[in-house]
Amino acid sequence: MDVVACIQSRLKPGGVLVLASSVARPTQLMVPTRGLHDAMVSTRSAPEAAQAFDSVGSSGLLPRKASGPGGYTMKALVARYQAERFPVRHDTAQMYRSWLRNHILPKWGDQLLSAIQPQPVELWLRGLALAPKSKTHVRSIMHSLFEFAMFAGVLELGRNPISLVRSIGATQKVRQARNLTVEQFQALLKELPEPFDTLALCCATMGLRISEALGLRWGDVDWLGSQINVERAIVAQHVDATKTRGSKKTIGISRELLERLRLWKQSSQFAGETDWVFASPMKIGRLPYSYAGVRQTLQRAADAAGIGKLTTHAFRHSFRTWLNQTGAPIATQQRLMRHSSLAMTMDTYGTTFDSGLTAASS
Repeated sequence: MDVVACIQSRLKPGGVLVLASSVARPTQLMVPTRGLHDAMVSTRSAPEAAQAFDSVGSSGLLPRKASGPGGYTMKALVARYQAERFPVRHDTAQMYRSWLRNHILPKWGDQLLSAIQPQPVELWLRGLALAPKSKTHVRSIMHSLFEFAMFAGVLELGRNPISLVRSIGATQKVRQARNLTVEQFQALLKELPEPFDTLALCCATMGLRISEALGLRWGDVDWLGSQINVERAIVAQHVDATKTRGSKKTIGISRELLERLRLWKQSSQFAGETDWVFASPMKIGRLPYSYAGVRQTLQRAADAAGIGKLTTHAFRHSFRTWLNQTGAPIATQQRLMRHSSLAMTMDTYGTTFDSGLTAASS
């Protein structure tokens, strides 16, 4: 069977990608810290944020600023930034705390903001034992801290010194994203138990991130309209917003995959409208399966299928590659990937198989 032709025949204006599979299934199948966290909510009102910061400061836990602009140390600024303008999304806040605790504060915590110069910062970044992309994240956080310092009036208005700091090699990828061929994906499905095979199908046929798939509730499925509403994400077993505002959308779903979900719902212990689609029996349905558990199950199946190391994000990359092989216009691919820009679709998710490139060049 010409699988790519099958994909192309199932790619409709509504935007659903489905792959035929020879897997023996009920139906034929398809692919188209806590602590400071409560005080780190940027949506709180200014008086509440100021009161929170003053109450922490009055306890003696925070270093006091010296008199005059620029008298703040980096440590004092970080404490205020955490109280007033820290990211709300759980995984973003967790990442910020990690970079601050492990890199920024140990090096710059006791220094006055006015004494921190671009050249030492750039040399320090070069020496960090981090991937280029991680160094870019650290630089970005420091840039945000200085922007906040000027906004809060603790540093004189002027050019942000971190804007002069270059992050060399920031666009270079240390590891290339993994793509699966249709045959590899079908082999993987044969090794996956339910509901992990249905989970993989949701990610690979709709381009869902694993956090979005785990965040699905049965009430998000529009059975009559053949659609799924992506409303939330599960990150580190926390219910959170989707990665971007553009990711929160209604996605078309094929009749075959819809039937597969219907069969899983009939056999699931947790089938209420507010229950998780991929609810964990170990959590008595209160939470979906953990990311770590899903990753381990996928890797065991990948080893059994002989396809090597596999991450959950490979499904999303594979989805874009399969879309490209159908000849779908790049603007359509962008919409189906729910990207805010064509550059993200073309650059970050731009890998294609050599056979596709050879066919295109000929």
